[in-house]
Amino acid sequence: MTPAERLQRVERDNPVVPVAHQCAWLGVPRSSVYYQGQPLVSDDDLALMRRLDAIHLQHPFLGSRRLRDRLARDGVFVNRKRIQRLMRVMGLKTLYPKRKTSAPGPGHRIYPYLLRGLTITRPNQVWCADTTYIPMARGFCYLVAIMDWATRVVLSWRLSTTMEADSCVEALEEALERFGAPQIFNADQGAQFTSEAFTDVLKNRKIAISMDGKGCWRDNVFIERLWRSVKYEEVYLKAYESIPQARASLAKYFDLYNHERPHQALGRRTPWEAYTTASWDQAA
Repeated sequence: MTPAERLQRVERDNPVVPVAHQCAWLGVPRSSVYYQGQPLVSDDDLALMRRLDAIHLQHPFLGSRRLRDRLARDGVFVNRKRIQRLMRVMGLKTLYPKRKTSAPGPGHRIYPYLLRGLTITRPNQVWCADTTYIPMARGFCYLVAIMDWATRVVLSWRLSTTMEADSCVEALEEALERFGAPQIFNADQGAQFTSEAFTDVLKNRKIAISMDGKGCWRDNVFIERLWRSVKYEEVYLKAYESIPQARASLAKYFDLYNHERPHQALGRRTPWEAYTTASWDQAA
């Protein structure tokens, strides 16, 4: 559990257990419970980020120049540098071949893409992962998900206030503990997934590591489609007031997504039905 997640567990209004005792048990400083930090971005920036996120889902190939022009057509006039800054904060990556599309951390190793020409037909053959920006009523957070490629089932997920590797490692370890190990794990070249903390978990389990090519969004297309579903069917319909509220609401959505929402590509089965079927095929 990260320090931020431990801090969120402190109940300031608990009539039985004082805040000081809760902080001592959770290992967080009491001063941090009462600290009111300054927002990372202004209200205007938050509104613009929501616009950029919606446009990016519809047109992921638009770069900062074309996003600027698109916003101008809607009567929103902002300069390109501001758009570039907010895209970095959101972790948005324009989907076209270019240099350094997802920059790894300094010294991080890049692994080859192993899925080209591979027929993926069964559960736990290939898992994939990605992160995405989640807007809230005030502020934002990041969502990471681990997905089984063949069946589209979401194996685990985490919300975090930063794009550090900790939440990605936690999601990975939970998926491995609950579902065993895949043969191949595929992710992009972002610093979260190239970090030693993340790749060491895979190497210790003898899992082959695959990474998307630069600018090749199709290399991880199924989880990109997941983000579209999550945002249009859940996130954009809500205005989360807090991380705990977002976490509870997303938990309900992922339960629906896995267990109640059928996929045509899965023979109109739900992802969980496809994942737990012994002989998996793509019957129409």
